[in-house]
Amino acid sequence: MNELNELRADAPLPDAGRLAPQRALLTDEFRSRPDGRRPVFTRPRPVGRRTFLAVAGAVTALAVTGGAVVLLSDDAPGARTGTASSGRQLLSAEASADTLELAAATVEKLGATEPGPKQWVYEKSTSLGQQAPQTSERWTRWDGTGWARIPGMRLPGSPPDFDRNKLQITYGPNMEAKWKKEGYDDRSQRQFYRFLATLPGDPDRMMRRIREEHAIGDIKGETPAQRDWREIDVLYRSVLIPPKVRAGMFRALAKIPGARVEKGIKDPVGRPAIGVTVTYAEPAASGAQGKQEIFFDPVTYAYLGEAADLPSMKAPKGTPASSPGPHDWSHAIVSVRNAWGVVDKPGERP
Repeated sequence: MNELNELRADAPLPDAGRLAPQRALLTDEFRSRPDGRRPVFTRPRPVGRRTFLAVAGAVTALAVTGGAVVLLSDDAPGARTGTASSGRQLLSAEASADTLELAAATVEKLGATEPGPKQWVYEKSTSLGQQAPQTSERWTRWDGTGWARIPGMRLPGSPPDFDRNKLQITYGPNMEAKWKKEGYDDRSQRQFYRFLATLPGDPDRMMRRIREEHAIGDIKGETPAQRDWREIDVLYRSVLIPPKVRAGMFRALAKIPGARVEKGIKDPVGRPAIGVTVTYAEPAASGAQGKQEIFFDPVTYAYLGEAADLPSMKAPKGTPASSPGPHDWSHAIVSVRNAWGVVDKPGERP
């Protein structure tokens, strides 16, 4: 190790941000088992000096956590693939918290530029579940004075030859002052984004402010954990969220009792994903029951969609409540965000 250190004696020590992804991989190896037990590592066979220097250099670049460096032998899981394990995994509580902290550390470094008042927020989404998949595209003007969508919706006064497959654009007066005076039940994209930007970064304080002002409605008998999950689930439906708030939301998810991370999965339209899930064995005050899951991109941690089991869905007898088996999408309420972005006019796509 002394010889190795002398090779790069002038190299600066990596900061916490640079080590975060590697540290998460290392902690996953220790904590990814559902029972939380640490795997037993066998002592690697002796190696020659040249091989040792190569391996030691790679491990030094990988992670140093808690004063210990772990070497994986060629026979250890992930030695050839570079991952701790493959396939679907329901992480332990500790590993889930580590993964969500990595997600928070990643997204809070992103830049953010507020759109101009005449720009439009674009979202393409698909609903699945009880019916055939239904995809729609929506454009919302940043100042709240315009809306557009495909397919269109027949409204009173629509012409007889109305074609729902053509872009339908509607304009209206600016209602921001009225909405602000009457409360935050209705908001323009701009008002909502600016409200989010005022939230503190600390997850506890952030969720307290959200509960006070988001105004999604109280449900009698709802526990604080159930309310936080419902708030976060609704917030993720907003296309644009300030980076510090996205980070706070990941940290808030880590504090919800029973929240776990699933890795090695795909979202309902087949994209690689990680999921954050809670399972309600009994109906929650909101009526939710069974597995509730929010999907994210495994690299960028962008929101991909959500799925909620229907209360009538019954798992086979003997199936654990936390079973990480695949969803039966025909018995779930599912929403997927296919694409999103900011454009200059309705009909444009990012």
